[in-house]
Order: sequence, then C-alpha cells, then structure tokens
Amino acid sequence: MAKKEKKEPAKPSTAWQGTYGDMITLMLCFFVMLYDPSETDATAMATLQASISNNNNGGGMSISAGRLSDLGNVISSLPSMEKGKSMGTAKKKAVSLFAPDIRTNKITITSDERGLIITLASDTFFKQGSAQLNIEETRETLLRISQFFSDEAVKDKRWRIEGHTDNTPVVSEGEFLSNWELSAARAANVLHYLSDFGVNEQQFSIAGYADTRPKFSNDTAEGRAYNRRVDIIILDEGHF
Repeated sequence: MAKKEKKEPAKPSTAWQGTYGDMITLMLCFFVMLYDPSETDATAMATLQASISNNNNGGGMSISAGRLSDLGNVISSLPSMEKGKSMGTAKKKAVSLFAPDIRTNKITITSDERGLIITLASDTFFKQGSAQLNIEETRETLLRISQFFSDEAVKDKRWRIEGHTDNTPVVSEGEFLSNWELSAARAANVLHYLSDFGVNEQQFSIAGYADTRPKFSNDTAEGRAYNRRVDIIILDEGHF
C-alpha cells in the first residue's frame, strides 16, 4: 500500500507588509507636515551635525546642553529666545494673512538680522518712474498690512519702510532729480496710505536707498524688477 505524500505547509502570506509599509509612509508624511524649520534650534542642530560628523570644532561630541549651559540660558539667553519666538509667531501670522498676495507675487515675506520683512513688488504698487501708489489694484493688500500692524505679536514694535530702485536713471526733467528722491518718495507714500488706514505713524521711520542695496544683479530685466521694491520691516530691538 503506497504511502501518502505529506503536503508542505502553506507559506505565510506577506500581504500585510504592503499595509504596514503604507502606514509607516503615512506616519512619516504626518510628522514631516508637523515639522516647522523656523522653530528649529540652530545651535542644537549645528552641535548635532558636528557630533555626527566627528567634528571636534562643533563643541565636543555631546549634544546635551548640560547644567551650566542651562544656567546660562536662564541668565542671558531667555530674552533672546522669547524675542525669536515672538518673531516666529509674527512670521507665521503674516504668511497666513498675506497668502492671497504671496500667491499673486504682490508681496514676499522674509527675515534677516533687521527683523521680519514684508516686501512690496514695486511694479505692482507703482508705475514706472512714479511714486504714486496704484491704489485701485493694491488697496486690499494695504488694508491687510494695516490690519497686521494691530496684531498682538507686533503692535508695540517699531517699523521702517525702505524704498529701493534699480540702476535705471530717472527721466531727465521729470518729477525726481534721481533715484534717491524716487525711492524715498515711494516709502513716504506707502506710510501715508497706511496712516489713512489707521496705523500709528509714530511707530514708523522711512528711508530711501535708491539702487545701493540690490537683491539681484541689475544686468537682467528680471533682476532689476526684483530690485525695484519697498520693504516694510518689523525692526529687531538692535536696529531701532
């Protein structure tokens, strides 16, 4: 009588691996969305990079701050930390409030050592060689800017409005003698309109820089367009 062959047990299904992989990917996307680079501690990140790369110039191999470092933070760093947190909050609110203007390239939001910068695209707000605001096209944007000035995060700050031009000379025998007068007049007119919308002029200063502080090269039409701008700056305390 022939013996029956034993059947090999069925291999376990691996279908669950696809579901598991999808779940891990979704979790990764979730945490990436939560990550905000503006809230990253730059010092801690530099220390971490130095630790990973075995670079002793980064302050040692430990990324732990230590008790003495904590004491230093309490004594001298907390005001700076609070100020940075306040500016971070202001930037988030600005990006949210000015989303329609950012999408249409009317304004950009940046920051540097001076503070938070709201840049108005000059070609949108002014005609070529003119300091008269194109109020019909930009009224809603100016209203949003005046609304932002009353926000709790920035209402007690100092502001400076800076006018900039490209290196194209003004029209001879025109309204302005040079780009210096043109840039200053544009900054002043922005302040006048914002004052009409309710901002406190006592918190502002204005400046005209002509073409002395370009953001890009004036050798191209695109670069010149970016250089023609008006910057509204929430001043850091060291730049009053």
